[in-house]
Amino acid sequence: MLKVRSIIKKSPLSSVITIALLGLSGCSENQSVKNVQLAPPSVISIAPGAPGADPVWAFSGKTGIGTSYEPYTEGQYQGSETNPISKVWFSVAQGILTETMYGMIHNAQIKELQFVIVGNGFIDTEKDHTNSTIEYLHTDAQGRPQSLAYKIVNKDKDGKYQIEKHIFTDPNRDSLMMKVVFTAFEDGITPYLYANPHIDNSGANDIATVDDNALIAHTNAKDSSVLTIRSDVDFVKASAGFVGTSDGIADLTDNGQLDNTYQTTATDKATVGNVALTAQYPTLNSNSYTVNFTLGFGADKQASLDNANTTLALGYDAVLSAYLGDEKHLGWKDYLASLTPLTAMANNTTDGGKLLYASALVLKAQEDKTHAGALIASLSNPWGDTVSAKVGSTGYKAVWPRDFYQCAMAFLAMGDTQTPKVAFEYLKKVQVTANTPGYEGTPGWFLQKTHVDGEIEWVGVQLDQTAMPIMLGWKLWQAGVLNDAEATHWYHQMLKPAADFLITGGKVKLDWNDTQINPPSTQQERWEEQAGYSPSTTAAVIAGLVAASELATLAKDQNSALYLNAARQLEGELAATMIANTGDFAQNNQGETKPFYLRISPNGTPNAADKLLDNNGKTGIDQRLILDGGFLELVRYGVKNAQDPIIQNSVTLVDNTQLEDNLRLKYEFIAKDGTKIPGYRRYGNDGYGEDTVTGLSYAEKGNTEQQRGRVWPFFTGERGHYELALAKAVGDLTPVTKKQLINTYVQGMETFANQGLMLPEQSWDGVGNTTRYQYTMGQGTNSATPLAWTHAEYVKLVRSMTDEQVWDHYPIVEKKLR
Repeated sequence: MLKVRSIIKKSPLSSVITIALLGLSGCSENQSVKNVQLAPPSVISIAPGAPGADPVWAFSGKTGIGTSYEPYTEGQYQGSETNPISKVWFSVAQGILTETMYGMIHNAQIKELQFVIVGNGFIDTEKDHTNSTIEYLHTDAQGRPQSLAYKIVNKDKDGKYQIEKHIFTDPNRDSLMMKVVFTAFEDGITPYLYANPHIDNSGANDIATVDDNALIAHTNAKDSSVLTIRSDVDFVKASAGFVGTSDGIADLTDNGQLDNTYQTTATDKATVGNVALTAQYPTLNSNSYTVNFTLGFGADKQASLDNANTTLALGYDAVLSAYLGDEKHLGWKDYLASLTPLTAMANNTTDGGKLLYASALVLKAQEDKTHAGALIASLSNPWGDTVSAKVGSTGYKAVWPRDFYQCAMAFLAMGDTQTPKVAFEYLKKVQVTANTPGYEGTPGWFLQKTHVDGEIEWVGVQLDQTAMPIMLGWKLWQAGVLNDAEATHWYHQMLKPAADFLITGGKVKLDWNDTQINPPSTQQERWEEQAGYSPSTTAAVIAGLVAASELATLAKDQNSALYLNAARQLEGELAATMIANTGDFAQNNQGETKPFYLRISPNGTPNAADKLLDNNGKTGIDQRLILDGGFLELVRYGVKNAQDPIIQNSVTLVDNTQLEDNLRLKYEFIAKDGTKIPGYRRYGNDGYGEDTVTGLSYAEKGNTEQQRGRVWPFFTGERGHYELALAKAVGDLTPVTKKQLINTYVQGMETFANQGLMLPEQSWDGVGNTTRYQYTMGQGTNSATPLAWTHAEYVKLVRSMTDEQVWDHYPIVEKKLR
């Protein structure tokens, strides 16, 4: 028998429902009051207004992400009594806690948690009415981050109050800790915690309950995760409600009082929706006080409550010490200490290594802890605050083998040999085989996009994503991370089928995808939008086949010559299939023909007026009008020399700032030393970005012709790698020219980092409506921040400058093709 105590139930709303429970029995099916021990007579006040406003995700321009550092045990994350594994990740944006995950890295549990401040004549939301700063709680003597623990200070724009927050996770359990210092500079300042759960990756199916001094949320599913919020200062009162109809913000808005308090949003599994929990804390009168909050997660209510309570009982100092690393715990400082190349690499930055150390932390944080080695693209949902959360979506919290490769190579560059090896072995999970559910056709290729557990999400065939695992395997073998026996094993298990597919292609049938692949024509290139003959894709295919040839020789496989000959043939066909000699861009001001690389040629006929496919709201146009810096990968991997005249013709076109904005790639930005640094868009006619007229987010109300992709900061790194290769090729890499390269390209990438040292996918280039966020030049947009690929490119660029050699160059390719 469950007994439920009375709570305040004043409400002007006629739709309020109250149920008197004088002796409720058989309530084991009632999820919202399960295990509550309260005395009769009982009254539950049930929030009206279901299901609430349509749920969306949070702002995607994160200024911080975090999780605990966990060491591997025999190449896996294996929890034990002495080494528990914490599977909680969080993000910070606009000064507040945003998407927080538990279980697997894509499994969000809350959209956001912030504070509402009520004072004399005003009601503020922390996100909208304060000026926010962020810094790292742990830094070394040079100011370089030592852990992913943050100090956020949000100051009222009118100077009436301040909120200071310290955020990190408990490395020994599934919980997050947030220390909050409220300071009032006048009397009558009342803070309210406001949490909007999105349990198990959806915001439409939640139930929220106030239970004593705990706030609880779960879904109506039998196997729902449970969130419990606790604090070491009791709240004055609290309420559960539906967002936009009966939640705390809706209640406070009318008179500044939380006077419609509801204990739960449901007493049955059918009444679910977009819910929020609101808790009032003591009023401040020109004073300050501190509250420690914990968010506990679990597979059931008790586990969630236990995690929240235990972390709270341990206290701020003990949990933060374990997070950093101390005599009893391996923490983030221990991980950084293991990366021995970082010290020398920091000397080849312009910020003393701050972004380098942050990048090391950010890259490691974006790995799942159930499926070791699963490296995701970004801990964000692009343009999240305009994306529906009714149905679960991984966003960028998923595995793409291409982004994955960039990250694995960055780990190797900074001296982490364990993570890229574990990651490489993980890739077998996302390779198409006879056992792939629902698949018919030729095996060997790697899935376009999957959940970290291997669940199939997108099924396009991208040949670069099939080549890069081979390239990574060869690099790990060359570095001694894989010994000969291991390299031979993985060649037979994973890399040979991939190399065979790169040569023969074949029939593919999976989900919507029913096609014939004929390499080197790819179904999708690296931007996942167009089919045909792509310089960047073919660069990877050639490098992959040369690497496969070397591994085949090691494995005593007669296919070695087959792979090498195929690579040589592809290199010889580049001019015929991807280089244009006609069209406006092929003629200079003197009327001379200057051949150049296309973004992609759909039919391998680069001199024809073939149009690319319509995409991202943009109408497809003549292939010869679309510039793309992807041809630089031919130099990076060793297929072409940096001095190649067609490469240089193409570089000149990419650098043309006189082109109309729709076709233009290069834009200039101001670095911290006042110099100009370059940024580049993906390609001309790119529609993957905000609308230039309305300022709406990408596809916010459907795709439009005015959408425009912005500058992507990792192209500054790609160009830096090319310029380094060119300087070496012409014999002009001196201390002076090296310093110039660092100031232009390393500093260039550092310029795009935000205050929390997060690097974005896209940055504002000054074209069109600045949108609702009033972006400034070079500021990261709401597409996706931090992007793992951008951080990886920065790490690799710094290592390349340190070594004076392009890090992910393949000398064997250069040797075998010359």
